[in-house]
Amino acid sequence: MNNNVTIIDIKMPFLSMVIFMVKAAIASIPAVIILSVIGSIIFAVLGMAFGTGNVTTQFYQQPF
Repeated sequence: MNNNVTIIDIKMPFLSMVIFMVKAAIASIPAVIILSVIGSIIFAVLGMAFGTGNVTTQFYQQPF
């Protein structure tokens, strides 16, 4: 028995679609902030674990 459903068209007024897209864009801002904080924590932990936290001191250890 095959019960597949195919959506052909969505009837939605243009202004309602614009309002929906604006709300979706505004709602995505906190998600991006949360994901960037999580990513920063992960990269900080990995940097501390593998010792790559202070790369710039390699260039300044040589006497001038």
